[in-house]
Amino acid sequence: MIIGKKRQEVIFNIKRCVKEKKFNAKVEPDDPVLSKKDRLKLVEKFWANHNSPFSKAINILARGILNIGTPLLTLNTEIDNPESLSKLSSAIVTCNHYNQFDCLPLKRLAMKYHKRLYFVIEDTNLKLPNWIGFLMRNIDSIPVTASFRYLGRELPKHLNKIFSKKNRWIVVYPEQELWLNYRKPRPLQKGAYYYAAKMNVPIISCFVEIKDTNKQEKLHPEFNKTRWILHVLPTIYPDPKLSLAQNIEKMRKVDYLQKKAAYEKYYGKKLDYTFTDWDIAGYKKK
Repeated sequence: MIIGKKRQEVIFNIKRCVKEKKFNAKVEPDDPVLSKKDRLKLVEKFWANHNSPFSKAINILARGILNIGTPLLTLNTEIDNPESLSKLSSAIVTCNHYNQFDCLPLKRLAMKYHKRLYFVIEDTNLKLPNWIGFLMRNIDSIPVTASFRYLGRELPKHLNKIFSKKNRWIVVYPEQELWLNYRKPRPLQKGAYYYAAKMNVPIISCFVEIKDTNKQEKLHPEFNKTRWILHVLPTIYPDPKLSLAQNIEKMRKVDYLQKKAAYEKYYGKKLDYTFTDWDIAGYKKK
């Protein structure tokens, strides 16, 4: 949808959700709509076909495309990575969720340390059309769906299988929904921290700063082009002295505070959730 024609509607939805304090709500107008039953069937079908020879071949093709495309598509992206992450074999990566291609800076970071990167995605993303849908279904995606049985039993099995191998990172967007070019860090859902604590893996905490280039987009004259700076923040580790619930809450709180501090440092302003047009990077209100 980000490359579509309904950006004004998305901005209106973001403004409304901020006013209503619904910071994890969906704002994209054209995402596929499915019942909970159909969503679960879609995810079950995904995993049923996951290990077939055809799916494995397509996965290799899709990963190859991403590996070649990532350096080219992130030429203007800066990575601020003060400490080496090479020793982190297993980790969950968290980041603000602001663009359909916001996985690319994270992919480049993983490639720097020779890590295979997986992406937790919303179930309906499996139904997206064209080449975006192809990539969503095949670039080491891990779909999630609103089923207690799936989230509590099936998903941990898949995550454990991934983490049983060396040099595997998994991206989780704890803000949940994508908000186009939204600069501010939003309150974080607990899923990423539950699985990090449960599986005793660290959180690689990231925050992307979105800078306005003052160069107008050709297809969207109400927007300037933007460029990204990926800031890699201090790694957050589970505390063996704490309970599961305590670790979840502590890791989530620390991650949010780190993202908040990064926002305030790099944008030079205190975080508050009063909406202004500046919150949408590159936006030039008519």
